[in-house]
Amino acid sequence: MDKKTVYLETSIISYLTARPSSDLLAAALQKVTIDWWDTQRIRFDLFASEIVIEEAGRGDDIPEICTPQELMGVFENG
Repeated sequence: MDKKTVYLETSIISYLTARPSSDLLAAALQKVTIDWWDTQRIRFDLFASEIVIEEAGRGDDIPEICTPQELMGVFENG
């Protein structure tokens, strides 16, 4: 069975790499994103453009999980 392709946008990468937010809505979005990343990403071929990676890398948050550049390896390796 072929995997479906998911094109990730900047907010997904930002939620994955940012330190936990004290804002309730942002914290909820981070949790949902991290849970999906941990449990569902294996079901899909993931892609993010270099522009998305660069844009996410310009954020002010200190990486909690990994940097956007480290995530690039996931996209390059499928």
